[in-house]
Amino acid sequence: MTFLEELRGGVMCGDGAMGTMLLDAGAPIESCLEEFCLTRPELVSDIHRQYASVGARMLTTNSFGANLARLSRHGLESHLRDINLAAVRLARIAARPTAAYIAGSVGPTGITLEEIRDHGWDRRAIFREQISVLVEAGADLIIFETFLDADEMADALAAKLEMTREIPAICSFASAAEGHLSTGLPLQEAFARMRAQGAEVVGVNCLQGPQATVRVLQHIAVEPGDLLSAFPNAGYPRYVDGRFLYNPDPAYFARVAQELVAQGARLVGGCCGTGPAQIAAMAQAIRGLAPVTSKAAIPRSAATSEPRPMDPALAGALPAGDLEESSILDRIAAGKTVIITELDPPKTLDLEKFLRGAKALVEAGSDAITLADNSLAILRVSNVAAATLLKQRHGIMPLLHMSCRDHNLIGLQSALMGMAALGFRHILPLTGDPAKVGDHPGAASVYDLTSIQLIAIAKRMNEGFNHIGKDLRRAARFVIGCTFNPNAKNLDAQISRLERKLAAGAQYVMTQPVFDPALVAAMAKRTASYGVPIFLGVWPLMNGRQADFLHNEVPGIVIPDTIRVQMAGKDGEDGRRAGLELAKEVSRAVLDHFPGIYFITPFLNYQTTRELVHFARG
Repeated sequence: MTFLEELRGGVMCGDGAMGTMLLDAGAPIESCLEEFCLTRPELVSDIHRQYASVGARMLTTNSFGANLARLSRHGLESHLRDINLAAVRLARIAARPTAAYIAGSVGPTGITLEEIRDHGWDRRAIFREQISVLVEAGADLIIFETFLDADEMADALAAKLEMTREIPAICSFASAAEGHLSTGLPLQEAFARMRAQGAEVVGVNCLQGPQATVRVLQHIAVEPGDLLSAFPNAGYPRYVDGRFLYNPDPAYFARVAQELVAQGARLVGGCCGTGPAQIAAMAQAIRGLAPVTSKAAIPRSAATSEPRPMDPALAGALPAGDLEESSILDRIAAGKTVIITELDPPKTLDLEKFLRGAKALVEAGSDAITLADNSLAILRVSNVAAATLLKQRHGIMPLLHMSCRDHNLIGLQSALMGMAALGFRHILPLTGDPAKVGDHPGAASVYDLTSIQLIAIAKRMNEGFNHIGKDLRRAARFVIGCTFNPNAKNLDAQISRLERKLAAGAQYVMTQPVFDPALVAAMAKRTASYGVPIFLGVWPLMNGRQADFLHNEVPGIVIPDTIRVQMAGKDGEDGRRAGLELAKEVSRAVLDHFPGIYFITPFLNYQTTRELVHFARG
C-alpha cells in the first residue's frame, strides 16, 4: 500500500518535531540541526525510532533547512548532498520495523525577494537541488512545511513536479490564527492554488497551538477527495537557560487530535514541542476514526476579516488634532510647497531647547518636524516620546524616522502599531547606522529587516494586517517615506534600490544633504518619472571645520571640493553666514525643481534653519 492509498482509506498519525528533540538532547539553538545527520547520526536515528515505535506512520526527515541558501549561512553548502542523503537513510533505518513512510522535509529558503535580486539567487533551482537528492535517496513523499508565502510554495512545488510526479507532495503552510498567510492571502485560497498546481495534500503546521489550529480548520471547507494535514505546536514554550521548554500534556493532545480529525484532517501530528509521548497519545486517539470527507466552512465575520476605519469616539484618547492631521502628500496635491525640518531629539533629559526650537521652526513655516531615530547610533531621547511632547504641547506634526538597527521583527511591528495608536502618520523607515560606530560600541545591531521590508510591513498595516497576516481590526494611516543618497559614487545602484523602495510602498523620498546645485538638477532629471514627492536635504554649514568633518567622517555626506574651499578658514558668524548663503543657493535650485524641501538642523542650531525656512517661504 502506498502513502496516498493509506491516507485515502482513513486517518494517519505523523511524527513530531525533530528539531525540538535535538534541542532537548542538548543541541545549541544557533547550530545547524541538519548537520547532525552527519555528526550525530545515532541521535537522529534514535529520535526517528522513538516516533515510529509509538505509532507514527510518517517520519519526517531531518532536512528542513538543508538547502543551499540556509546551509551557506553555516558554511555547510558543500555538504548539501551528504546531509540530505543521510537524512533519508537514517529515517529509513528507523522505519523498517514499522514500515512507516519517509517524508523528505523541505522548508522555505529563507531568502527574500530583495536577496534574490541582489545576489542572483534562483529560488526554484535551490528547491530543485535539494528535492532531487531526497528523491534519489528514496523518500516516499515530499513535505513542504512551515511556508508563509504561497508564491514561494508554488516555486517549491513546481521544482518538485519538474523532478517527479511519481511521489506525492504535502504543502503545509504556517498561517495566522485568522487564517491568512503573511501576504494576506486566505488559507482556503492558498490550498486551492496548491491543489490546482498538483499538491496531493495541503495543510497547516507551526505558529499555532492545538486549539488555535482547530479553529483555523473550522473555517476551511472540505470537499470529497480533499486530503488535509494538521501539525500544531505544543502551545507556547518557556525560555530557560538557553533552551525552549514545552510542557504539553499527552492526554490533551489526544483530545485535540480527535477534534482535528472532526475538522477534516486526515494526517495529524505535531510540530514544535511535540515529542514521542504526544504522538503516542494522538496515534491511539485517532485509531479507527472515520475520516470526514466533506464539511462546510464556518464563515468568518466581517469584523475579523475587514479592517475598520478609526472610530470617531476614540478621538479623545489620541493626541489633540490627530483626526485633522493632513498628509504632506495632501498639501503637495493642493499645490503647496512643503517644508520638512529635521531636529534631532536631545542626548539628555533636558528637552526645553529642543521644544523651543521645534516651536520656532513651525512658526517660521515648517510643515513638519522630522525626528531621527538615534542617528549615527548615538543615544538620544526616544523620537516617539519627543514626537508625543511636540504634538501635545504645540500641535506640531512629527515625521518619525524608524531604524531597523535596534529592534527585531516583533519590536518594529510593535513600534509601528504604537505610532498608529498615538495617531502619528508620517514615518521614514531606514536601515540605520551600525551600533559599533556609535557611542555604545558594545551594543548589538539587530537588522532583522531591511528598510525595504519595513516599508512593505507598514504598507500591509495600512491594509489592516501585520507581517504574518493577522487582522489588526483597524487599518493604519501611515504616510510612508524612504531614503535616498544622491551623493553615492554608484548612483545607478542607488536608483535601483530607490525603485525597489517605491515598489514596496514608499510614497515620498527624503535624501541625504546636497551641497551642489548642479546635482539638484541632475536628480530632478533622473527621478522625473517616479511620480512621488522628493525632498532633497539641505544642510547649512556652520564653519570650515564642520564642512571637513561632515565630508570625511559622516557616511553618506559628500561636500564638493569647491564648497570646502569656500568654507575653509571661516568660523563664528562669518562661517555661519557663508554656510547660510550656500544653503540658500542650493534651496533655490531645489524649489525650482521639486515641490518641497528638507532642511537639516545642524546640532540643534535651529536659529540658522529658521532663517532658511523664512527664505523658502519668502
